[in-house]
Amino acid sequence: MTKGYDALIIGAGLHGACTAMSLAQRGLKVAFLDKGVGGRHSSASNAGGVRKLNRLPAEIPLSVEASDMWENIEKIVGDNCGFVQSGQIQIAESASDMKMLEERLKLVKKLGYSHEELIDGAELRRRLPAVAERCVGGLMCRSDGFASPFRSTQAFQLQAVREGADFYPGHEVIQISKIASLWRVETSKENFEAELIVNCAGAWGDQIAKMIGDAVPISPEAPTMMVTAPMELFLKPVVIAASRKLSFKQAPNGILLIGGGYRGSLNRDTGETTVDFDGLKQSAQTVIDFFPHLKNVNVVRTWCGIEGLTPDRIPYIGQSKIDTTAYHAFAFSSHGFQLAPIVGPLLAELILDGKAHLPLKPFAVDRFSKEAKQEPTQTITSDSPVSHDEMLKHARK
Repeated sequence: MTKGYDALIIGAGLHGACTAMSLAQRGLKVAFLDKGVGGRHSSASNAGGVRKLNRLPAEIPLSVEASDMWENIEKIVGDNCGFVQSGQIQIAESASDMKMLEERLKLVKKLGYSHEELIDGAELRRRLPAVAERCVGGLMCRSDGFASPFRSTQAFQLQAVREGADFYPGHEVIQISKIASLWRVETSKENFEAELIVNCAGAWGDQIAKMIGDAVPISPEAPTMMVTAPMELFLKPVVIAASRKLSFKQAPNGILLIGGGYRGSLNRDTGETTVDFDGLKQSAQTVIDFFPHLKNVNVVRTWCGIEGLTPDRIPYIGQSKIDTTAYHAFAFSSHGFQLAPIVGPLLAELILDGKAHLPLKPFAVDRFSKEAKQEPTQTITSDSPVSHDEMLKHARK
């Protein structure tokens, strides 16, 4: 038996669940499905940063609006998702780091935003009393914070169901075809038909896109994180670094969550990942360099997520170039958690109104095609220092 819907969302992580919720709120009969439980590899296994700080220019409009939504997240999904508005600081270790952050601030102000601010060494130590003496200042966003990835993913899924969407976990997509005006999706358990299809398949998004007819480049990677034993609270803001890989926060229960861009190895076909302990060693040493008193704290757990990265580290959000009834939102390049509340509503606007209220052109699915004639872009990670020239190049796009 084939089940019929107005819209079918493939992928039930944060972005898939939010899209299902948003379309159901607009009156569509919606199903969202996942080969697993939804969000296990990325949405529910990341570091949980709710960050506007140091966003690439194309993402800033979305990130700013998403930030307002996180402040009211309980009204949106019926759960506060463990959101803590702790602020976030990007630490400068040297005068050159500080100069880079000054250039970044100039760019953000030139683009018309004021959420980032410079702080000097004295203010840095007031906010981070345990920070190493050599650190000279930083860039701060007061309204940033963090939330629980697992709790957030579950909350969006449950709210989508409350809005009327049907959730089908354990349904792996085998084949997608177009029959007349309907998309037919064959899965490992049953088949579906829908007038609209939305690809939110994360690190497998390129495979679903290929079934639809869109060829898009991504690089599947396994970002690595680790957690320490609980310790006395000493850190309120989330911390990143200006010129080193670091993403670092302390949860209310005292544990330290450490990420920052080191990658493990993965088998995308099986979903299996392996932690790179050499990378974890470097990550741990970076933490000690910034906070020397943590030298003897025990790491109790490590893991890898699985994420799809685009060549320019900007996700795909928008309409297929092959068919006007197909849409994509995937490859958030390890910084899609904070954007989750806004992506679903934007897709719903694009699908039902023909236009989103925020600019989505930089996220075009075909931007790397020969027809798009876009000049090559330098790979920039969200945890890497980004020069003023690099930022301007992205801003022009």
